[in-house]
Amino acid sequence: MREVVVTGGGTGIGFAIAAAFAGKGDKVTITGRREQVLREAADKLGASYAVFDAASPVAVQEALAHLPATVDVLVNNAGGNTNLDRQKIENDLKDLAEAWWANLNANLMSAVLVTTALLPRLSKGGRIVSIGSIAARGTGSGSYGAAKAAMESWTADLAAELGSKATANVVAPGLVVDTEFFRGRLTPEGVRHRVESTRNGRAGTPDDIAETVLFLASPGAGHLTGQVLHVNGGAYLGR
Repeated sequence: MREVVVTGGGTGIGFAIAAAFAGKGDKVTITGRREQVLREAADKLGASYAVFDAASPVAVQEALAHLPATVDVLVNNAGGNTNLDRQKIENDLKDLAEAWWANLNANLMSAVLVTTALLPRLSKGGRIVSIGSIAARGTGSGSYGAAKAAMESWTADLAAELGSKATANVVAPGLVVDTEFFRGRLTPEGVRHRVESTRNGRAGTPDDIAETVLFLASPGAGHLTGQVLHVNGGAYLGR
């Protein structure tokens, strides 16, 4: 039985990943900022939970007392496009800077902080998997895509730092339905447009991403590190 930590594990992709590990008999701890959401998710999963903001160094430090003493698998799933929660102010450099910092904090620094805090607890042969995005490879999304691209660069460096002790990889989804990502704003036309760019003619699901993370955490993936695995139905070809 492994100790697994999934940030942003209360809903969507994070919940599916946590459920996949729990289904394998692993001991799972999910994290997030919304206590009620986490409590309900943990009850469904038979998991533990810790409430904190993964982008806050103070909060991450304080949360260590509520996280496992040994971590076999860390999944950095917390994040999302914070621009969807903002009202843009045109020609305002302060607002622009705040918008970029918000996405960098939510998507890059959350992974960097939690990973760094848990590295002393990472077991030999451990696995770190961070959830990236197709947006990192030129599909747009401004500061969100830039933050996910930075995550890929950081993961390459992390893999070198870990060496033979553990692996570090990125899973980069394309369109995934049944999540909170688009805040209910994705139209049927938006789905159709994105699906048309795939080779297999369908949107992704949280389970598609969860199964890929399970593989990267398996013994068979021990020689995979510093990589980006694209899970998008062929909408972007990682070659």
